[in-house]
Amino acid sequence: MDQNFIQARQLTFSYGERTAVDGVSFEVAAGEIFGFLGPNGAGKTTIVRLLTGQLHPASGTAVVLGKDISRYAAQVRPQMGVAFETANLYEQMNALENLRLFARLFAIRQFDPMPLLEKVGLAGRERDRVANYSKGMKQRLMLARALVNRPRVLFLDEPTEGLDPLSSQTIHHIIREAADQGTAVFLTTHDMVEADRLSRRVAFINQGKIAALDKPALLKRQYGKRVLKAEVENRAGEVSMVAIPLDVDDTAQKVSSLFSDGRVVTMHTEEATLEDIFIQLTGRGLAG
Repeated sequence: MDQNFIQARQLTFSYGERTAVDGVSFEVAAGEIFGFLGPNGAGKTTIVRLLTGQLHPASGTAVVLGKDISRYAAQVRPQMGVAFETANLYEQMNALENLRLFARLFAIRQFDPMPLLEKVGLAGRERDRVANYSKGMKQRLMLARALVNRPRVLFLDEPTEGLDPLSSQTIHHIIREAADQGTAVFLTTHDMVEADRLSRRVAFINQGKIAALDKPALLKRQYGKRVLKAEVENRAGEVSMVAIPLDVDDTAQKVSSLFSDGRVVTMHTEEATLEDIFIQLTGRGLAG
C-alpha cells in the first residue's frame, strides 16, 4: 500500500467573512502526481499555503510527512520543495548564486548547482543575471531551486502558466522524474490538459469545495460521453459533420447508415475532456 505523504483532513479557512476552503479532505501518496484543478479564486493557492504551513486552518488539519504542519513546520519544511507561479528569485544574482544561496539555507554542504541547471536547460546561461531571463527561464530556475534539497514533497503552483511548449515539456519531464523517484507532487493548475497528462489522480475544486476526485480516466468514464464524429460527403459533394453517441443500443446501426448515406471522408472517436466534466459538475468554466 502506498504511503501517504500529504493528508488534508476537513481543512477550512476564511478570509474575513469569505470562506476560501470549506471542509476539504484528500491524501497524496509517495510517488504520486496529484492534480488540484480549478479556476482562479477557487481556493487552490490557499490550500497550498495551508499545506506548507504559511497559513493555519480555522479547523481541520494538514499532515505532511506524518506531522501536523501547523505545529511542526520547522521540522517538515527542509523536506519540502515549493515553486509558486509568481517568480520570487533574487534577480540581481545569477542562477548559480540563487541555487547556492538556497543550498546554504538548507545547510547543504559541497553543493554543485550545475546538474540541476543542466536538468532544467539553463546550462550556458548560469552566469547571466536572472533579471535578464525570460519568464520561461525563470520558471525553470524556480523549479530547480525547489529541487535543491531533494524534497520528499513538491508543491507546484501553476508551474507552466504562460510558458511556450518547449519550456512546458521540460518542466513536465522533471515533474515525472521527481515522482518516479518517490516524491509526492502536489500540482495546482487550471490547465486540464496538463493535469490529464501528468496526474495519477485529480481533484476538482470549486468555491472552496472538492466537486470530484478520482483518476482522470475514471472521471471521464463516470461523467463523460464518448462520441464518434465523422465528416460525410453526400451525392451533391456537400460535406457535413455527424456525431454519433457510443455505448448506446443503436450505435452500430447508425454507424452502418453513415456509409450508405454518403462517402465518409474522416472518422474519429472523441471523449469528454476534464474541462467538459468540470463544467458539467460546477456549472462554470476554468476562467470563471
